[in-house]
Amino acid sequence: MADTSVLQRPTPEFIRERRAENQKARARDFAETLGITEAELVAAHVGHGVTPIDPTPDRLFPLIRDLGDVMALTRNRSCVHERVGTYEPFHGGAQAAMVLGTEIDMRIFPSHWVHGFAIEEATENGPKRSLQIFDAHGDAVHKVHLRPESNVQAFDALVTALAREMPALELTPPPPVAPAKADPAQAEALRAEWERMTDTHQFQRMVHRLKMNRLGAYRVAGEPFARQLAPEAVQIALQSAAADAIPVMIFVGNMGCIQIHGGPIERLVPMGPWINVMDPRFNLHLRADHIAEVWCVNKPTRTGAAISVEGFDAEGSLILQIFAYRKDTPADAWNALTLSLPGVQA
Repeated sequence: MADTSVLQRPTPEFIRERRAENQKARARDFAETLGITEAELVAAHVGHGVTPIDPTPDRLFPLIRDLGDVMALTRNRSCVHERVGTYEPFHGGAQAAMVLGTEIDMRIFPSHWVHGFAIEEATENGPKRSLQIFDAHGDAVHKVHLRPESNVQAFDALVTALAREMPALELTPPPPVAPAKADPAQAEALRAEWERMTDTHQFQRMVHRLKMNRLGAYRVAGEPFARQLAPEAVQIALQSAAADAIPVMIFVGNMGCIQIHGGPIERLVPMGPWINVMDPRFNLHLRADHIAEVWCVNKPTRTGAAISVEGFDAEGSLILQIFAYRKDTPADAWNALTLSLPGVQA
């Protein structure tokens, strides 16, 4: 993570000059080479194709809807989730909000939507327009990229409606990742409460009440609730789902946003350390070498077991979750697939 100290920070002019010399590098990677956050990189271009905007979701999303077909991007440090679609319908709220479209499906936590920018940059293929939101630490929360068929007039109207003076970009260091928090003395209580679950949303409240977290609870509960898999199980699950046309739900998120793909995946393209899903309206870019721990998790619900494959990095951060796509589709094929995934060696 880039140092957000105010000492010896590169000037906006310096940042713009260096960026002009290296326009092909991904923004996040380029920012790291300068020792700055991605938000600082974007803010350095205010007045040079970048306009600060109000990032409040309740103001932003009704206007994003008018853009029509766009690409929604949510990422964490190990996985990028890209979905093409329209942002509707939107359900606002001060603590949590949602987009519940058939293609763009998101859970939004507005307190982390701190810095917003509208970006228009010239390229050899014409103007490239996007909306980019960052948290208080300068990390990207969510991005909206316009496509050739998107409504440019609606983009201009959004910028006019939400433009604001550039606020001070006072960034704070990100909190450390919470390691696995487990309490083996609570194992029996955990298993008893787990067995009584009727909805997956009860899980986080349950483990918090028992003073654990997600990964710690998995380690304590053991089978049949949680089975540890080999790190390569995530790639095998994606390959099998694609090969057998098993529809899935793929959740990728950060502190401010969770983005969900629901439906089939078709084309897997491994490239170096990356596992890539390259479908016409859904792309996933996953760093396989970041996956340190994988669990197959069985949560009881009123409508049957919700079985997921979940990948974590070496620090204990959740990278992604994969579930069965249960809308009008039995979960039997996915559930059978998870049983075939390799476990860790004893």
